[in-house]
Amino acid sequence: MLELLEKAVMTTIGVAAITQKKAEELAAEMKDRFKLSEDEGKQLVDRIQNIATESKEKVRTMAETEVQKVVGRLGLVSREEFDRLAARVQELESRSSD
Repeated sequence: MLELLEKAVMTTIGVAAITQKKAEELAAEMKDRFKLSEDEGKQLVDRIQNIATESKEKVRTMAETEVQKVVGRLGLVSREEFDRLAARVQELESRSSD
């Protein structure tokens, strides 16, 4: 289980590493290598960034889903459920002290 989470995190980090600068460097290299025009180079940078953004979102969603599965299997409660129960306990304590 933890191995899967580790892979998801590492993939997210890898996708996030494609920054504007890296995309521009890659586009410049491709532009030189394949004799692309300035406009084609800009389109390539935009496409790389779009792919990175889409991939990052997909990986984030998959990681969240897997974390929720692990939390469920371990029998842990969500923060929302914990807060709800803590509020309920406080309500009951205040009633009993009245």
